[in-house]
Amino acid sequence: MVGDRIKELRTNLNLTINELAHLSQVSKSYISSIERGLQKNPSIKVLKKLAVTLQVPLESIISFGKHEITLDEEWIEPLEEAIDQGLTKEEFHEFLSFFQYKRMKKIDE
Repeated sequence: MVGDRIKELRTNLNLTINELAHLSQVSKSYISSIERGLQKNPSIKVLKKLAVTLQVPLESIISFGKHEITLDEEWIEPLEEAIDQGLTKEEFHEFLSFFQYKRMKKIDE
């Protein structure tokens, strides 16, 4: 889980949540909710701020279950641009569902 990884990195650097919040400009309560698993989908922008402060690449704190993923700049830049232009998580999930539908339809043909 992302929260577990952030807590691990934070404690490895001997940072308190207060210190991480101050250095990253992310609220203490938000970091706490991520670490406790209450906030399961923090934004890329927040994760990037935390990654910079924790001195690790963004992809090292992003995981889905047991599978680590790698995000390079070719993925991060368009995602950030889409978010800046107002793309919501719900719209992104709808796009993924549509894309999966199109892919399955193409396989059936």
